[in-house]
Amino acid sequence: MSTCSALSRELDEPVAGTAATARTWLLLEQPGPWGAKALTSSHLDPALGRTLESAAQGTGVRIALIRRPGRHADRRVPATRRMYVAHTVPGNVWLHTATVTDPERLLDLDFAALGRGEPESFAATLGGVPHQGDPLALVCTNGKRDRCCALLGRPLAAELAASEVEGVWEVTHLGGHRFSPTVLVLPYGYAYGRAEAHAVKGVLQGAREGRIVVEGCRGASAWERPGQAAELAVRRAVGEYAAEALSVVRTDGAGPRWEVTVAHADGRRWLVEVAQGASLPPRPESCGSVLGSPARMDVVDVREVTVAALAS
Repeated sequence: MSTCSALSRELDEPVAGTAATARTWLLLEQPGPWGAKALTSSHLDPALGRTLESAAQGTGVRIALIRRPGRHADRRVPATRRMYVAHTVPGNVWLHTATVTDPERLLDLDFAALGRGEPESFAATLGGVPHQGDPLALVCTNGKRDRCCALLGRPLAAELAASEVEGVWEVTHLGGHRFSPTVLVLPYGYAYGRAEAHAVKGVLQGAREGRIVVEGCRGASAWERPGQAAELAVRRAVGEYAAEALSVVRTDGAGPRWEVTVAHADGRRWLVEVAQGASLPPRPESCGSVLGSPARMDVVDVREVTVAALAS
């Protein structure tokens, strides 16, 4: 029986506009096995996991667990754990890091402030400092969510680690199992689907240079799905690949059609018409699920407009 990712690839399902949404990512190192809902079904205290989920709800912060590539069944919890917080909104992109001995200290963070892009509570509470190393490549490997993430994600993470790519971590869940292997690159927050090692290396090199690779890109997590598709469409239309050049400043409509305003840092504006379609023929959204028609974001039109035209 074909896996969900094999069927999605065979049907050439588009990946643009399918990234998980988060203005800010909070990552906590948690070795060992992960369950389907890793914050409450791993070696992390489930009561703590539930409280963290509640604290982050509605703040724009998404919490995920990370671990180094490799075998995990019997790995002991380290005395100190690595943490990262990344804010992905253009104009205020940052990636900070810290180590923590007691994960319960995360409860002292100001999640609302982190979601707004203010790192002060991370520095004051956990001693967070700006990350000085390479961009992070987070490869989804949570086979308890979907077997494709394990079958395809783990070999990718292992290959990247073996070739001494810095900043590679396994991560619990990035959504879109059928696009496995999926990768999130921080600090800019762009996600990629059907990733291969050579392509990920190119994406990371681009991130080091402040440049976005659009091939295989699912979108920027800072935006909702229509905005993700619109921003990528503008990048392709005008050949703009600078990481923080474009922002989604307005989205009108409630589906199945939206008019998205994409702004350039130099003042240019585009109106992008995005329509929600259904992926046909039916296919499973994850392995073992019933057949369905996953929503897709189709860009209908991209046109540059003047600020005066927008005001009218």
